Amino acid sequence: MSLVHMNIALAFTVALLGLLMYRSHLMSSLLCLEGMMLTLFIMGTIMILNTHFTLASMLPIILLVFAACEAAVGLSLLVMVSNTYGVDYVQNLNLLQC
Repeated sequence: MSLVHMNIALAFTVALLGLLMYRSHLMSSLLCLEGMMLTLFIMGTIMILNTHFTLASMLPIILLVFAACEAAVGLSLLVMVSNTYGVDYVQNLNLLQC
């Protein structure tokens, strides 16, 4: 395993641990999710470039599109919760049920 792959795997692990440890605030959870998506994008791009599999070259772009949609939905939820309750605690999301 090369040093680049090890660093990317370590970055994904750190983002996953951050998501598991700091899950009380919505903003920190969203940042950890974005870090995970970024490492998945880099890992997928490096894998496609190393294998010269040109048919799958659109997959990292599709992953970025889904990451952007996830970020937009997460930020809109963050704005709605912080405007309604004044804090960004994840435990307040249980109050949003219909």
